[in-house]
Amino acid sequence: MKLQFKHQKFQADAAKAVVDVFAGQPYLTPSYMMDRGTGYIQQSLTEDNDFTGFSNQIIVKELSDELILSRIKKIQRDNQILPSDKLEGRYNLTIEMETGVGKTYTYIKTMYELNKHYGWSKFIIVVPSIAIREGVYKTFQVTQDHFAEEYGKKIRFFIYNSAQLTEIDRFASDSSINVMIINSQAFNAKGKDARRIYMKLDEFRSRRPIDIIAKTNPILIIDEPQSVEGKQTKESLKQFNPLMTLRYSATHKSDSIYNMVYRLDALEAYNKYLVKKIAVKGITESGSTATESYVYLEGINLSKSAPTATIQFDYKGAKGIRKITRVVSEGYNLYDNSGQMEEYKDGFVVSRIDGRDDSVEFINGVKVYAGDVIGKVNEDQLRRIQIRETILSHIERERDLFYKGIKVLSLFFIDEVAKYKHYDASGLPINGIYADMFEEEYKDIIDNLQIKFGEDEYIKYINAISESSTHAGYFSIDKKGKMVDSKLKDKKEKTSDDVDAFDLIMKNKELLLDRDPKKSPVRFIFSHSALREGWDNPNVFQICTLKQSSSDVRKRQEVGRGLRLCVNQDGERMDTNVLGNDVHNVNVLTIIASESYDSFAKGLQAEIAEAVADRPKSITPELFIGKVIKDIHNNEQVIDDQIGRAIHYDLIVNGYIDKTGALTDKYYDDKSNGLIQVADEVSDSKDAVIGIIDSIYDSKSIQFENARSNNVELQLDEDKVSMPEFKALWNKINSKSVYVVDFDTDELVRNAISALDSKLRVSKIFYKVESGTMKQIKSKEALETSGSFVKEAASTYGSKNAVSSNVKYDLVGKLVDETGLTRKAIIQILQGIESAVFNQFKDNPEEFIIKAASLINDEKATAIIEHITYDVLDEKYDTNVFTDPTIKGRLGTNAMKANKHLYDHIVYDSTNEKNFASELDINSDVAVYVKLPDGFYISTPVGRYNPDWAIAFYEGSVKHIYFVAETKGSMNSMQLRLIEESKLHCAREHFKAISKGDVVYDVVDSYKSLLDIVTK
Repeated sequence: MKLQFKHQKFQADAAKAVVDVFAGQPYLTPSYMMDRGTGYIQQSLTEDNDFTGFSNQIIVKELSDELILSRIKKIQRDNQILPSDKLEGRYNLTIEMETGVGKTYTYIKTMYELNKHYGWSKFIIVVPSIAIREGVYKTFQVTQDHFAEEYGKKIRFFIYNSAQLTEIDRFASDSSINVMIINSQAFNAKGKDARRIYMKLDEFRSRRPIDIIAKTNPILIIDEPQSVEGKQTKESLKQFNPLMTLRYSATHKSDSIYNMVYRLDALEAYNKYLVKKIAVKGITESGSTATESYVYLEGINLSKSAPTATIQFDYKGAKGIRKITRVVSEGYNLYDNSGQMEEYKDGFVVSRIDGRDDSVEFINGVKVYAGDVIGKVNEDQLRRIQIRETILSHIERERDLFYKGIKVLSLFFIDEVAKYKHYDASGLPINGIYADMFEEEYKDIIDNLQIKFGEDEYIKYINAISESSTHAGYFSIDKKGKMVDSKLKDKKEKTSDDVDAFDLIMKNKELLLDRDPKKSPVRFIFSHSALREGWDNPNVFQICTLKQSSSDVRKRQEVGRGLRLCVNQDGERMDTNVLGNDVHNVNVLTIIASESYDSFAKGLQAEIAEAVADRPKSITPELFIGKVIKDIHNNEQVIDDQIGRAIHYDLIVNGYIDKTGALTDKYYDDKSNGLIQVADEVSDSKDAVIGIIDSIYDSKSIQFENARSNNVELQLDEDKVSMPEFKALWNKINSKSVYVVDFDTDELVRNAISALDSKLRVSKIFYKVESGTMKQIKSKEALETSGSFVKEAASTYGSKNAVSSNVKYDLVGKLVDETGLTRKAIIQILQGIESAVFNQFKDNPEEFIIKAASLINDEKATAIIEHITYDVLDEKYDTNVFTDPTIKGRLGTNAMKANKHLYDHIVYDSTNEKNFASELDINSDVAVYVKLPDGFYISTPVGRYNPDWAIAFYEGSVKHIYFVAETKGSMNSMQLRLIEESKLHCAREHFKAISKGDVVYDVVDSYKSLLDIVTK
């Protein structure tokens, strides 16, 4: 398998934020350097001198500190970041990126962009540990072809080794992009190897490595600065003579954030579907029930018939007492079914199974909830429960994703290798207690699974893998080839720097993702807790930490190993480009905790709140004032005091915030239904206003799913599938189609010219000049508190020539890159616009290019939609789209029983959908309906589109008997985003093509509006 990489907007935005800081810096080839004893000078290559290498060109003097700071402030305002009041170093820039979104990919892209725009080619990545170093190196390897295809060149990268100094010479002497990866201990520790970088070495021609590195004027990239930059390290880094320093992390220290230019924190990453959704499966030990009777309630099973429960209890057999798991109904007697064990004699008969609160009650009054364990429980038994629950979650996720070609991995962290594997006197490996537990529980679960589901392709797959071959240990290996406990690098953080263990993990990354049972049967991995930060596989869906005692390891660190979005067997990332907004239906990370759901979720929520502590916590007028927003026409507006207060007042009137400024449930309900209303002054910029509202931290923003909450699994009703009304409906809508776009370039050029003439407004670059005089200071205290200068005057001057004579802008080439149009078409557009519009280019070239490209792309999108046609294919959807994958929900929360639905229940996404389905369910005109599953979609130029509903009416009851509906809370097309409106247009064209007018497709907001359409 080869991992595939896509161009993602947020990564491009993060790179652009850094590049734009230095807009106006000319593209210059690297300087040639010559040795001159202890110093160096720049010469031309033709001179006969001792050639040393190339260095990054310095920032040109035209880019003053004041101009750089003004650029940073603009970028910060555009990215909703509090503007800096000063330059915090020359130059320090901070980029915040949540774990799992591709931080390393982003800074590699940033290197390419800096090289492309300014010619800079020397980069040093500083990392805090060998684990991260190996991960960074691996990312360079797997993305090499991807970036070479985009930029037409490859980066030369290497890991610094004090014994391989020729690499430093190559780093300096090569004119192409060069990257050195170095962990901070390599230059910051007191050991001999760390000191070599500062020593004159015979094997290095009596030079100091640090001097040669410093001469290249490198750009420093610090990965996880909060773990790198101690006081000593900050001083040591100065010796690298960096041109600038870029800092990347998900968890920057609050006192070490320098001129942040881009932020993608935990809240935003989750809301943008860039990381997996987190589910927690908690285990609660309830030893206070005054009973010694062991009972573990695994879960409640709801269906059309009476509910059942899966419980585990002790059983006395011929070979002794063991734990057994059974699916039970009301009236089940544990005493009779346990081999008549005395501990169950006193009333352990199931009297009630309740799906509303996931509980089982016995006639003796003992009540247990899903995830509860009561009675005699020791440490090993709790670990066995965790292992079993991990396997169950794995099988459930794997069964859902099997036909999507996605391999599922589960990860166990343990503290002692001996619990997984130990060795006898002759050195032969023997299963440890956890490996034995795993194999016993795995076999029991698989045997019951085959009884439940019979023989299908998935069952054949798991039958091809034995319980002993499907798990493996990734640990450090000693010289005799035995697994050993990792040596701790940091006893406080409990992390390790064992290279051999990381080699195993990183080198097997792609192999682990292969689903061929013969090539890669491993699906469950046991690894040492100390190696947490070394794990980086996108298809980890379950994480279970088996620990003997409480740990101070932070929950975000534990969760972080599984947050990346998964990939399929083609190495393709399963994100919004592939799945649309159902990313979190596929990408769910389940944490099997050794504590209750409430306890784990509360702790994780607290850590996330701490990580986004700089976000505002409530809605105030000041939240909006000064922010830059864009309307539906891409015009910018700065929110002033009056408008900011109008927005705030409107939110109060609509019941979206309470008296403390906290968001209400009504806000979240209206948002999910598309019903959000904002002040009239910003109605055309509603999305931008909602974006500002969502920038606050609210505990409701990220809700962790209780992994036991989905107690309803939808069952397809075969009787309804056989109904003539459904068969007729299905035969009308199950054809697949292909689209063709054929638009007139001349028409696009004319429309683009018109859009630019009417909408392109570029702000001028201004310089602010302030003057003042030094006042008399009478004391040291006065100097410290008030300063010595008094500002007397300030003037602002427009730039008469913003385009520096040293900077060459390929305007046509840039617009070609941004729009994908030909050079001929771009030239026609630029020649056609009014002179006054074109003359704005010299006022602010970068903004001109950005805004012009955006307006042209809007017209291009409109042209595609207006000129799209669909043709019917012979290929059709099969009814297996209704059975793969399984659909689950929680009764009373997002699921309800249904009478006319194709399934026995319905899972809804919003109250609007719930109300719509309720009306369908009781209406006598409706024969059968279905909420269409994710596997049923229409291909469009702007991504896959999945319609909401298919409805069949009884013959003669209404004019049209076949209807496909999209439910929206708002019917106002101006409030629909362009991409969403485009998909709806494509859907209309698709259904016209496949049904020849027999199927009505439309957008409705209620059952009443549906009837208004079909009865016309």
